[in-house]
Amino acid sequence: MHAMQYELTLPAGYDMGAIRDRVARRGHLLDDWDGLGLKAYLIRERGLRGSPVNQYAPFYLWNTVDGMNSFLWGGGFQGVSDAFGRPSARQWTGLAYEEGEGAHPRFALRRRQPVPDGGMLADVVEEAAGEARRLAEDGALLAATAVDTSRWEFVHFSLWEQDTPKADGEVFEVLHLSAPGRDRLPRGRRW
Repeated sequence: MHAMQYELTLPAGYDMGAIRDRVARRGHLLDDWDGLGLKAYLIRERGLRGSPVNQYAPFYLWNTVDGMNSFLWGGGFQGVSDAFGRPSARQWTGLAYEEGEGAHPRFALRRRQPVPDGGMLADVVEEAAGEARRLAEDGALLAATAVDTSRWEFVHFSLWEQDTPKADGEVFEVLHLSAPGRDRLPRGRRW
């Protein structure tokens, strides 16, 4: 599993209805993308749920590197680049994925944190991977933990039906979920 996200931070007065319309028109295009576990079309609106910015920030969980590369180099990413300029696409290596109960994600939670220095790296990573299981047990529809070893940073990502997730992090609204390979995302820790 590979995680990926890009963020488009938009002006304070930006009409977020334009992003909602874009997702309504184009969101279905990844509903059957080969190699994609899921794509959550996410937004944050300035002044809502503690957000200081307007932002469009889709989050992806890929089953295959080929699927991710096909999206980045084969045309899917080009539409975003053409409309908004080419954003930096962050990537993390998957550590754990878990499913909870529920079916209709309305909100997402993302928390990034540095990998702590000191101690045994295996123990630190094991504890971080356990966060996905804890989130799924606490009401998340699904939860993933991944790591970027170039920055030594964890990302914890989860989808929720309610707008008050039982964890800390940035809250996003889910506009659409493309999940052609969600059933093939490997559960549990990934080593």
